[in-house]
Amino acid sequence: MKIIRIGVLGCAKVADLSVIPAIKNLPDNFKLIAVASRDYKKARSFAQKFNCEPIEGYGNLINRKDIDAIYIPLPTGLHAEWVNKALFAGKHVYAEKSIASKFSEAKEMVHNAKASNLALMEGYMFQYHSQHQHVMKLIKDGVIGEIRHFSASFGFPPLSPGNFRYDKIIGGGALMDAAGYPLRAAFFILGNELKVAGASVYYDSKNGTSIYGSAYLSGKNGIGASISFGFDNYYQCSYQLWGSKGKIIVERAYTPGPDFIPTFLIENADGKQVIKSTPDNHFQKAFLEFHRIIVGEGKKNHYNDILVQSKNLEEIKIQSQII
Repeated sequence: MKIIRIGVLGCAKVADLSVIPAIKNLPDNFKLIAVASRDYKKARSFAQKFNCEPIEGYGNLINRKDIDAIYIPLPTGLHAEWVNKALFAGKHVYAEKSIASKFSEAKEMVHNAKASNLALMEGYMFQYHSQHQHVMKLIKDGVIGEIRHFSASFGFPPLSPGNFRYDKIIGGGALMDAAGYPLRAAFFILGNELKVAGASVYYDSKNGTSIYGSAYLSGKNGIGASISFGFDNYYQCSYQLWGSKGKIIVERAYTPGPDFIPTFLIENADGKQVIKSTPDNHFQKAFLEFHRIIVGEGKKNHYNDILVQSKNLEEIKIQSQII
């Protein structure tokens, strides 16, 4: 098995707590070479913790000849520059969501990845948790009959005032952050043919940052999906499938920790039933997928997922401004 030499561009919290440990736990797939920061002290702190080389400056990491792939946990607003620079340097890229602030940026990234046959993957890691495969099997087995509607929510109480997610300049806002999870879940369950039919988003009157909102997507055969999201909400992290014969409710759909035991609530003619799934590490699973598309097939599927996701996030913004 080919070991991919990987570098981390940025010292974000998610990299520290979840992603770099996942990479280190996949020694047959990845070797962590270096971590870069604009602040050398921060890079050195990460490097000491994870036994790799500290690099000052993002460009110095990208230009390394001993690195095959780069993980980018920077804010969305910085992705257009650094994702493309990494692709131009011949590196495979895994970037945190949302990968692009605009659909035009996503198209440029995908074009550049295609041109060099490079893997480009967006960080919606929850899709690789086994709980969702469990749900898909329940659907296939007809536990709730035919799907009639999908609904999903992801939101949380206000963040601290200085949190980067409130900074519109670097791509902050609930639309580029929280909205992406239920939107991606809708595509994951129902397919990428869904299209945004209407949306409503509240923007902060002072800085124009999106704070909360909802959207409706239409699909084939009258099946639709409704999603809701926000930074100023009671905590929600779930999706629900309503079928012709019952429904499935999935809690902690997007953020289960490696030791968390997911549960589903099923309601049908037989009554209510709580089913326990198994703990899983979706960070490791996501990087196994990244490795798979680097060394083999599947790049085109991820290109398409990125374009569909970005186009519909932009359409939510457009639709919310029409109302």
